[in-house]
Amino acid sequence: MAATVTVRGMSVRRVVVSAVLGILALVVPISAAAAPAPPSSVYQVPGVDNPSARTAVANQGVEILGGGRDYLEVLATSAQAERLRASGLRLVSLPAAAPLPVPVAPGQFPIGYQGYHTYRQLTTELDSLAAAHPNQVAISSYGKSVQGRPLLLVKISDDVRTDKHEPEVLFSCAQHAREHITVEMCLHIVRRLARGYGTDPAITHLLKSREIWVVPMANPDGAEYDISTGLFAMWRKNRQPAPDNSHVGTDLNRNWGDEWACCDGSSGNPANDTYHGPAPFSAPETAQLRDWVNSRVIGGEQQITAHIDFHSFSELVLWPYGFTASDTGPGLTNSDADTFRKLGQQMAATNGYRPEQSSNLYINDGSIADWMWAQHHIWSYTLEMYPTSMTQGGFYPPASVIDRETTRNDAAVDLLLSYADCVPRIIGAHCAAR
Repeated sequence: MAATVTVRGMSVRRVVVSAVLGILALVVPISAAAAPAPPSSVYQVPGVDNPSARTAVANQGVEILGGGRDYLEVLATSAQAERLRASGLRLVSLPAAAPLPVPVAPGQFPIGYQGYHTYRQLTTELDSLAAAHPNQVAISSYGKSVQGRPLLLVKISDDVRTDKHEPEVLFSCAQHAREHITVEMCLHIVRRLARGYGTDPAITHLLKSREIWVVPMANPDGAEYDISTGLFAMWRKNRQPAPDNSHVGTDLNRNWGDEWACCDGSSGNPANDTYHGPAPFSAPETAQLRDWVNSRVIGGEQQITAHIDFHSFSELVLWPYGFTASDTGPGLTNSDADTFRKLGQQMAATNGYRPEQSSNLYINDGSIADWMWAQHHIWSYTLEMYPTSMTQGGFYPPASVIDRETTRNDAAVDLLLSYADCVPRIIGAHCAAR
């Protein structure tokens, strides 16, 4: 049967969801001033096989969990479910079948998930990689989170201490707290490139001609909160209190400044999981990453040429713009759209993902990819990782799939790196000499 939410408590209420396959335990604090959230259930909505239909579902205020082919999976209240049914849609309750994961200790991943890295474990492994490969890996930070955690930044190159005039590529992960498999993706990129230098000719060539940056956990406070009880909180946002202190958290990937809050592609309600914050870049995590990206403009030229922001789940390759259904938009020409599409399709051919413009999934505004392109003409993609459904684990696939699903993206990563000197080369166009 579908997951059901019950609310209890006084000053801090906890919502526990026995969800799809029983793998989720949802713990959502609500302030004493806030009204209890209405009960919600998880549904699959089949037959929404076009962008307008999917956007119409999103506009009902439901939480979109995944999908993007001919269905969406949503978390909806009974009232929202009835509105969707009244519009002619069919809702399928997703079954619960397996026991909840077994917690080990607060702040640790439960049994079956211990191959995932906490913030501390991630920091330790990155430091070890830098110590083992001092000429190829350097660890720093670009700021601090709301709760004061350093926002980790990794540089990988053949001569990491030298700032060369080479194309730079950025990989970022875990803007959304519960998407822990993306942290493993970014860590895998660092490991593979560092260990491959000098032993793998293709990787060695890439590191001799590119400078690579990795943001492995863009939302460390949210990621740590998601496992703070030893189970999963289904937490998406950061941990920044709303201006009126009624709720906690801003959706970092709706807080970027390009077309912020423009197009019903995010929420102005602090209780909503897609709350865009009170202003563009109101979240320190987005503001400081913006500042760092801006700092890579050297001599009037942006050094970063290409970018992938990893998310989960649905197995998609997405590209700008997300705020408009048009293939083009301000600063994005037909030629640009062709380039985005061609490279996106070629990356998808390597991993079996579905390639499409971001808005083809549904309209979203204030995203990192839209900002990267609009502000700096960085060829920015969003990759939604494994799985395709809540029935396969949703945001919490078991640790046993980490190696398979991160390795699955090796060829896509290398393809982006190979075109970073001139991405339009993929459609036969030319770039000015760097």
